[in-house]
Amino acid sequence: MNAEELLYCPTHEWVCTTEENGETLAIVGISAFAVEQLTDLVYMELPSVGNQVTAGQEFGEVESVKAVSPLYSPVSGEVIAVNDELADQLETLNDDPYTAGWIMKVKLSGALPETLLDFAAYQKQCAESS
Repeated sequence: MNAEELLYCPTHEWVCTTEENGETLAIVGISAFAVEQLTDLVYMELPSVGNQVTAGQEFGEVESVKAVSPLYSPVSGEVIAVNDELADQLETLNDDPYTAGWIMKVKLSGALPETLLDFAAYQKQCAESS
């Protein structure tokens, strides 16, 4: 996935939508900026398939040697897939946070929130927080 085509939460999660079997799905992950800020990742708590997530609400957490950070869902819906390999291979987030480093797929219940940022707005936010 191309980072410039994704939408972002102010809390550094990304989302893109795709069509599968006639349904709109959202693929969710965390940005390269977030991974860089966290540095050495040691643990990630993933959601379970079947969980309901709500835009803006916590769905898991990622732990580094520095801190534990909550993960917030950019969308609302039902978790239909989780990247189980990620928990044992957190280095994937350093190498490829936008393709191999996806966290969950969500069957959307409603539209994407209007609060999501495009790439330019997200880059501006990151520059201002550095």
